[in-house]
Formats: sequence, C-alpha cells, structure tokens
Amino acid sequence: MTADHQDAGNPLKGLAAARQAGAKPPVHLWNPPFCGDIDMRIAADGTWFYLNSPIGRKPLVQLFASVLRREEDGRYYLVTPVEKVGIRVDDAPFAAVRMGVSGAGRSQAIRFETNVDDEVTVDAAHPLRFAEEQGTGGLKPYVLVRPGLEALVSRALFYDLAAAGTVEEGWFGVWSSGVFFPMQRAAEIGLPA
Repeated sequence: MTADHQDAGNPLKGLAAARQAGAKPPVHLWNPPFCGDIDMRIAADGTWFYLNSPIGRKPLVQLFASVLRREEDGRYYLVTPVEKVGIRVDDAPFAAVRMGVSGAGRSQAIRFETNVDDEVTVDAAHPLRFAEEQGTGGLKPYVLVRPGLEALVSRALFYDLAAAGTVEEGWFGVWSSGVFFPMQRAAEIGLPA
C-alpha cells in the first residue's frame, strides 16, 4: 500500500506516524457526523478540563489540540475521521507562553510558542490581533496559530511585545515578517504620531 492510499478499513492508520513526524492531522478534510457535546473545556489560561478536572498529561492535551477545529458557527470541535464532538472554550484555545524577537525594524520577526508546543512566526498568514478586554478597556493580543485557532498572548509577553513596538503612520504597533500589526492609535497612549 502506498502512503497516498488511505485504508478505508482503518481511517486512523497513519495518525501516530504523522504525530511523530510533527505533522498535524488533516482535520480540515474530515467531515464526520456530529455526535453531541462532551464535558470538556479549555480555560482562558489554556488549561484543558474534562468533567471539571484538569487534564494533567501534556501529551494527551497535545493529542486533543491536534484534532481541534473551529467551525463557521463559531464553536469548537474535536474532530476525527469518524466523529465530531463539541467542547467549550472560555477565550482562545491556546496560550502563547514564550516569545522570541529577531532582527529589528521592518525586518523584525516575532515568534511565539504555545502551551501545546506549537510554534508560530507572526506574519500575514499568522497575524496578531488586538481586542478590547471587557471590563478594563485594556488590550488583549491574540496570534493565529492555525486556521480558526488562536493563542491568547499572556500579559507578561504582551509587555515584551509592546517593548518591541514602534509608531507607524499614527499607530503604535509591531513589525513582524515585513507586516505592521497596529495595536492602538499613538495619540491615545500619549505617543507622538
């Protein structure tokens, strides 16, 4: 059997090898029937819970994260070739826990690592966005990790991100991979435009 041929009798064959190779399962290609919601939740800090108990085994969390998908209805699902179940996500499904900056100015590159060990460089395909935090009026930064799936950048990393910022055409923001990501109008935070 060639690697291109999928074994219809064993649709999960190859997932373990793909996982070991660092590849993500092709959840975007799977369209299984919806089997209901399960009592699984991802807290705002990125902690995964099942039946209100935290899932302490990181490899298990990574496995669940590898089959996570957000659909057009805005909900999150764990998807396999044979079934799809809904889960709850309090904010973003992932948390950015480490950040690195290389280069400077317009050629600066910002890289994040998530709580499930995904690594992403901020660029046009993996943009930063800044949302207003309810109740505080402050900003919450997010980075797109995979289509529909974002990581919330921790407050500590947000300070590092701001330290890498600059003013461009009246906006304070950051450059990464040749793209400018505006955070806030410079005048609103007391910076000259």
